[in-house]
Order: sequence, then structure tokens, then C-alpha cells
Amino acid sequence: QVQLVESGGGLVQAGGSLRLSCVASGRIFSISGMGWYRQAPGKQRELVAAITSGGSTNYSDSVKGRFAISRDNARNTVYLQMNSLKPEDTAVYYCKADATPYVSFRLNTYWGQGTQVTVSS
Repeated sequence: QVQLVESGGGLVQAGGSLRLSCVASGRIFSISGMGWYRQAPGKQRELVAAITSGGSTNYSDSVKGRFAISRDNARNTVYLQMNSLKPEDTAVYYCKADATPYVSFRLNTYWGQGTQVTVSS
């Protein structure tokens, strides 16, 4: 129905930057909220940043001022610009989208497969 594919993860030194992208594909009627979550080893998955279809954003306190979420509605894509990265940002980052596919016209939550971000000290 709806597939999310993340890209842009990798290994970076502390203080560096990375930009994550997530593209939603399929027969999509609409996408409302999109966001990024992360899960470090032994920890629960947590919200990093979220953005509504109108562009309103929400960030976790741990990334405010360092990360920026944006989206391109025409391309069904959400981005996460990560600056001033810290070792504690190391995690698998997951994209999430609340989308309505044509096949059902029902709003569902979809997740990407995750992309690894590793920040070395």
C-alpha cells in the first residue's frame, strides 16, 4: 500500500552533520503527519521530530536547535537535517508517515525499515 524508504545514514564524527531522507511511495491519496524516530541499542524507540502537512514542527528536547525537519509534499518526502551530532545521537533512525492509500481510504501509520546513524567521539 504505502512504502517508506529512508536514506542518508552513515558514520560521522562528533560535531558533524548528516541529512536523512524518506520517500513515501505507492498509491497514496494523502499524507498527514510525518516524522522521524530513533532507537538506540537497549532503549525504546523515541520521537526525534515530527511535521504536519501544514509544516508545523515538533522536536524532542534532546535535538532542539541541532536538528531540523522539513518535507516536500509534492514528492511525499520528509527530511531530517542533523547538525552538531553527538555520540548519544547514535541509533537506528526510522521514518513514520500517517497516510491514506487509495486502496482503502483509511488512515494508517507506516514505518520505514530504518537507517543507521553512528556518531564517533
